[in-house]
Parts: sequence; C-alpha cells; structure tokens
Amino acid sequence: MKTSQRMLSIAAALLIALLAGYLWGASGRRAAQQARAASSLRADLLATRGSIVDARVDLYNVNFGNASRNLQAAIDRLPSLADRMKTAGTPDDQQAIAEASAKADEAHRLAGKLDAGANGRAADAVAALDRVLAHGVR
Repeated sequence: MKTSQRMLSIAAALLIALLAGYLWGASGRRAAQQARAASSLRADLLATRGSIVDARVDLYNVNFGNASRNLQAAIDRLPSLADRMKTAGTPDDQQAIAEASAKADEAHRLAGKLDAGANGRAADAVAALDRVLAHGVR
C-alpha cells in the first residue's frame, strides 16, 4: 500500500510539473505571434511602398514600362494587405489602404497611356501608405 501511494504521488507530481511547464511555455506565445504578424504586415507595407517609389523614379526617368511593372507589383499586393488590415488595422488604416489601391490603379492606367501625371497619383498612393505606417501596425 505504501508503494502504491508513493507511485501515485510521483505520478501526480509529474502531471503537475508537465502542466506547469506547458502553461509556462504557452504564456508568451500569443504575444510573440502577434508581434510576428505585425512585423510581417509592416514588411509587406514597406515592400508595396518601395514598389510604388521605384515606379515614381521610373516615371521621372520617363521609363513607363518599368513604372508599369512596379505599379502592377504594388497593385497585386494591395488586396491581401487590405484583407489583413481588416483584422489588424483601424478603419482609418483600411481607408488609407483603399485609397492607396485606387491611386496606384490610376497611376498604372496613366502610365499605360504614357501620361506623366501618373507620378502624382503614385505620390498620393505613397502618402496613403505612409499614413498607415506612421500610425503603426499592431
């Protein structure tokens, strides 16, 4: 009887230690996952902004083909950013992403027409993304 009580006590202690270890390990996981998601979103925002800035440089150098490719790369990323902003951003952030998308589309259309006004629309798209980045991504 004494050995069975001892075995039961050891099993209970191991179970408690296992549960405590799991809880201790899981305690910082959520914060780490949120920080990872925020940094991934910020990296995608910066990559999109970089594509639009590259397009502006190409427009300044009157290279409408490269500008169009860079704008298309940004346009392709913006819908997924908008979806991710629905869960991670404020309504102002969501509106700024929608504005950036509209301005990038317009800049792309103007670049296809070889219109130098595309640079202004691209600048507006960059400004909208800058508002999101300045606000901070959570």
